[in-house]
Amino acid sequence: MVTALVDWICRLFSLLMVACLAAMVAMVFGNVVLRYGFNSGITVSEELSRWLFVWMTFLGSFVALRSHRHLGTNALTMRLGPAARKACFGASRVLMLGVCWLVAQGGWKQTLLNRQTTSAVTEAPMSLFYASSVLFAVLAGLVLLHELWRLVRGRLSPADLVGVGEEDDAPHSTSFEAPK
Repeated sequence: MVTALVDWICRLFSLLMVACLAAMVAMVFGNVVLRYGFNSGITVSEELSRWLFVWMTFLGSFVALRSHRHLGTNALTMRLGPAARKACFGASRVLMLGVCWLVAQGGWKQTLLNRQTTSAVTEAPMSLFYASSVLFAVLAGLVLLHELWRLVRGRLSPADLVGVGEEDDAPHSTSFEAPK
């Protein structure tokens, strides 16, 4: 149930990231064409592109965390025994939960501080800008707690304890084909 919900959220976030990227490309390209071709521009495009980039970054960070595609190394954990791997996995998740707490706390404070502040061009509440960090921290914290719960219950395979997939260790080709 939890896994299916998180997978659905990741698919939704992936679609939102594609939409954000497409909108950013269209706005920036359109603005360049307007500036150089017609000596005009769309003022709101720069601000919206910045906002979409921030939201896309936090959404992508959650998707990467969920699919274990964040930056990592397994040089140490591959040499450890099962008990030490479990200890490292648990310690890393506890440390990441601490970081999520800090991000959530700071993002929430910024969201509250900027409730009455509006952006310069769109006049949208700046609290929406900072809410992206709160959303990320809460969702990432829930995923990390679920992983810790699975660790305590003994429902993680030895491959899950490494944290970085084997395909990540393979030499990367210079082509743009999708991983198999």
